[in-house]
Amino acid sequence: MKSLIRNASVATAVLLLGLSATAIARADDKPTLAFVVNGASDFWKAAEAGVKKAQGELPDYTLELKYPEQSSVAIQQRLMDDLVTAGVKGIMVSAVDPKTSTDGLNKIASETALFTTDSDAPQTKRVAYIGSSNVDAGKQAAEIAKKAMPNGGKCLGFVGLLGADNAKERIQGMKDGLAGTKIELIDVRGDDIDQARAKKNVEDALVASPDVTCMVGFYSYNTPRIYEALRDAGKLGSITVVGFDDDPITLGGVKEGTVAATVVQQPFEWAYQGMKLMASYLKGDKSGIPAGGLIIIPTKIIGKDDVDAYAANLKAMSGN
Repeated sequence: MKSLIRNASVATAVLLLGLSATAIARADDKPTLAFVVNGASDFWKAAEAGVKKAQGELPDYTLELKYPEQSSVAIQQRLMDDLVTAGVKGIMVSAVDPKTSTDGLNKIASETALFTTDSDAPQTKRVAYIGSSNVDAGKQAAEIAKKAMPNGGKCLGFVGLLGADNAKERIQGMKDGLAGTKIELIDVRGDDIDQARAKKNVEDALVASPDVTCMVGFYSYNTPRIYEALRDAGKLGSITVVGFDDDPITLGGVKEGTVAATVVQQPFEWAYQGMKLMASYLKGDKSGIPAGGLIIIPTKIIGKDDVDAYAANLKAMSGN
């Protein structure tokens, strides 16, 4: 009798073990969708929150946000290749340099569903782009400058990736917005998403270009580095600062009046809406893909009177 009980217990354990393994296998079989960013920056924390929210609504998928080790085309491509090899079914990417990555991005598009965000690659076989109109964002930066400098001035810009479409389009948008005014964007300095270099660029400009009356931070971390360099040089408030995005230092500068205003994007919505869009697409529902494949999430200007409400909304979106 004891032998029968023992054998039954063993059989039960084997059955439970088999069921457990099956459950794990099923969990592992869930399709994975990945959001691949262009470099390490606090800017992407909002996207992390967007991915997390989407995960709660897409229990049949595994959602991931991936950072490349460095902001380079080769490293980002290797990361995406590894994701494809691991069986990822969809990738949404902010390409480091779309113009030089056409072949690599098309390779990914031939192996999985490829979407773009932040910096589009329209010349590739990507399914759709979901993100800002960077040209419009640049025009909004021009509006900030015109309001802050009615008598004109010389602006110097700072950006991470000079070759990326998002940088080129913001710069062009700002130039278009300043056309016919006494304000000029005389140059833009790149830093390849190197935080120390970003600040050094500003410090060097303060020495080399003493006639500059305005500085523009085109990437999320550029405005904080401008702020720090001006603070260290005792020039906060004497040079107009036009910001992009919502780094806490940038928002603090807007609130205290040392940053004229900032143009904010919505990476939370890019990630949240993007993950859901990819999931629907993979299920065969292509109704969310518009003709031309462009899904624009509007940017907006945040001034001194808007900061508190905006910061509270950011906190709520992140679940804090």
